[in-house]
Amino acid sequence: FGWASVAVGAFHQWKADHIVAETNNGGEMVEHVIRTVDDKIPYRAVTASRGKQTRAEPVHMLYEQARVHHAGTFELLEDQMCSWNPETDAKSPDRMDALVWGLTDLLVTPVKTGWSGLTGKPVTA
Repeated sequence: FGWASVAVGAFHQWKADHIVAETNNGGEMVEHVIRTVDDKIPYRAVTASRGKQTRAEPVHMLYEQARVHHAGTFELLEDQMCSWNPETDAKSPDRMDALVWGLTDLLVTPVKTGWSGLTGKPVTA
């Protein structure tokens, strides 16, 4: 479960507020593994109830409004963003999906004050 160590390391390196993780395929395992690495991590579970394209529409609008900019080069992410076709591509754009969840949490979802809401209880989008 090296991915959890990477996520927790990034959380600490960037002094993040919390980790957001989609739990559709991993369920409670995702939170459990993250908390095995660091049991004090503020964590928010999200569950996809709509398709990727629908979830991405509000984030797409942020790009259209020039409210999102990439600092640096993110070749694999940008390749997915430019080439993914939801009608024909069978492979899921994992990096793009993570970006959509992250930006939704930061810029689309209403901000919650304090640590309430960061308990691992699912948010549906």
